[in-house]
Amino acid sequence: MPLRDTARFLHEFARDPLHTAALAPSSPALARAMTDPVAPGAVVVELGPGTGAFTRALQDREPARHLAVELNPRWAELLRRRYPDVEVAPADARSLPALLAERGITGVDAVVSGLPWIAYADGTLHRVIMDALAPTGVFTQFAYSATRWAPPARRRLAELRAHFAQVDTTPVVWRNLPPAVVHRARTPLR
Repeated sequence: MPLRDTARFLHEFARDPLHTAALAPSSPALARAMTDPVAPGAVVVELGPGTGAFTRALQDREPARHLAVELNPRWAELLRRRYPDVEVAPADARSLPALLAERGITGVDAVVSGLPWIAYADGTLHRVIMDALAPTGVFTQFAYSATRWAPPARRRLAELRAHFAQVDTTPVVWRNLPPAVVHRARTPLR
């Protein structure tokens, strides 16, 4: 499956590099770093799950509820087949308030994002995530270590710090291609 998923990523990246923004799925090591703050029994929203690297790790944590929001309809269908216990919504992450309302979900415990930093460029997505999270909720977002010093990535991190009282960054996860860090944000500033 990992080799087939890499081929899927390469195909989707060639079709639409701004929305795919990765050449391969995230590694199990990065998935662990992204999902470590998620408590068993949590209500979880996953944004941009792709082929399910984080989905698998989240399911291992036995969430009470798991909503995966995936814009790519081919990947949404793949996720439905692979993870029948996950609620998969083929939608844009900015529609999260409506998706949660339709399902009667309030006070999300964790938002795990596989979205590229470019998805946050217009400034609306942080607000959507903050509004979805419970006051004690956690938001995790990864960044490739080679690009995290570039001005666009530094701006996105500054915006994250402006929206959350606590933001910490993990050490580099070397067992990922390319190596990455995970930003973990808590206590949304409303």
